[in-house]
Amino acid sequence: MKKEELLVREASRNDIAVIQAFQLAMAEETEGLVLDVDTLMKGISAVFDAPEKGKYFVAVLDETIVGSLMITYEWSDWRCRTIYWIQSVYVLPDYRRKGVYRALYEYVRTLAEADETVGGIRLYVDSQNHAAQHTYSRLGMNGEHYRVFEWMRTF
Repeated sequence: MKKEELLVREASRNDIAVIQAFQLAMAEETEGLVLDVDTLMKGISAVFDAPEKGKYFVAVLDETIVGSLMITYEWSDWRCRTIYWIQSVYVLPDYRRKGVYRALYEYVRTLAEADETVGGIRLYVDSQNHAAQHTYSRLGMNGEHYRVFEWMRTF
């Protein structure tokens, strides 16, 4: 795939159904979870209803969305800047390892570099997802500094 053929853009409400399908597939693939469709739809729509929650981006090839990601925001008092958190990354299986995630990441990084109020980009990755970790390392990110601990409500 030629990089010129791939278009990355901010997602619109017209993309919600595709984003929902991607998230359903990702949850099943990565964690064996079957997400509640209605809850997921409300969660995705909430981002479009309240832009302060985050923003979705999509990678489009020949008018087909082949990948997406969302950024959310963390305030860093240490840096007095916003940190972008990359979440909800999904690339269709046939398009993996072909530069789709790289294009999405580079798009978000360009936005971050152009905005003095942004201090950096972070993401979390499952400790067993070695392919993703390798991809992130190749893009110049590192996972050496922090470990993520969590408490998550179960429904």
